[in-house]
Amino acid sequence: MRSEDLAPILLAWYDRDRRVLPWRFAPGAAADPYHVWLSEVMLQQTTVAAVIPYFLAFTSRWPRVEDLAAAPVDDVMAAWAGLGYYARARNLHACAKVVAEWRGGRFPDDEAGLRQLPGIGEYTAAAIAAIAFGRRAVVVDGNVERVMARLFAVSEPLPAAKPRLKELAATLTPDSRAGDYAQAVMDLGATICSPKSPACGLCPWRPACRAQAGGIAETLPAKVAKAERPTRRGMAFWLTAPDGSVLLRRRPPKGLLGGMMEIPSTEWREAGWSLDEAAPSSPLVPKSWRLLPGVVPHTFTHFHLELVVAAGRTSAQAAVRGVWCPLDRLEEQALPTLMRKVVRHALAKAY
Repeated sequence: MRSEDLAPILLAWYDRDRRVLPWRFAPGAAADPYHVWLSEVMLQQTTVAAVIPYFLAFTSRWPRVEDLAAAPVDDVMAAWAGLGYYARARNLHACAKVVAEWRGGRFPDDEAGLRQLPGIGEYTAAAIAAIAFGRRAVVVDGNVERVMARLFAVSEPLPAAKPRLKELAATLTPDSRAGDYAQAVMDLGATICSPKSPACGLCPWRPACRAQAGGIAETLPAKVAKAERPTRRGMAFWLTAPDGSVLLRRRPPKGLLGGMMEIPSTEWREAGWSLDEAAPSSPLVPKSWRLLPGVVPHTFTHFHLELVVAAGRTSAQAAVRGVWCPLDRLEEQALPTLMRKVVRHALAKAY
């Protein structure tokens, strides 16, 4: 099979068997740049199944980029809670403001212009340029890397193989229907050329696939073994006032969970914390802290975390850094998944 035949074959497969997703338009139809941008930002390091309800909620609440730009950033962060990688939410809001206020609601239509916007990197710029504007752009995510590694039997392990895989992807990217083609390759990787047990018998590119011919498809792409994730530990402080409200504070704008609301906590370190060690990090010193039984486990990309929770009460809503939030309004706060786990643990163990 000639390389120039591969794109038409894949597009024919896509026209017939593509995934139906809420941000997609029919093959050949013009896509909404706002929907493409929003979905691509949400899909970074997140699964399609997880993104769909968030995408539908965002577009229902903020139908246009101008609506998202006008929303308070705390509302956007709260709506994002649970999707993880919270810097994406801050950049999402910042990007919406730039597009709405400085560009009249119109996104740039090429990669160079898109990369000038907050939170838009090389991959996202290429995806938006191709899918929303039909530009010939080489769109390479993890699915595309896997397809290219198998199609051309690239044995060099990731991440070192990334430049080579992008070069190979560029040789197949057509001048026409670039957006449909980009989505087609991603769909091929997500539905047929899967990480384990690829359905090679259903693949439209099977006759050209060198890895399948060599019986090595499941071994590719090769990856350097990841180091074992370390475990860090911290202590969170569940502080309540007589009216039942809970003290929350905002994390620093930069860093992990930046700008999100939290149950006040210590830094996270390798060694565990005693109450005496953690006292300087507590929001105030009530008459007594008591450690709740158990730990709150959570896993980030590069490490595991275990939080113990100390509970305490004050005689009044003390004037401390943070906000007092009624229990029945905690759901309105921009609490990341980790802190929602802390809330559930405290509610189960403190009363």
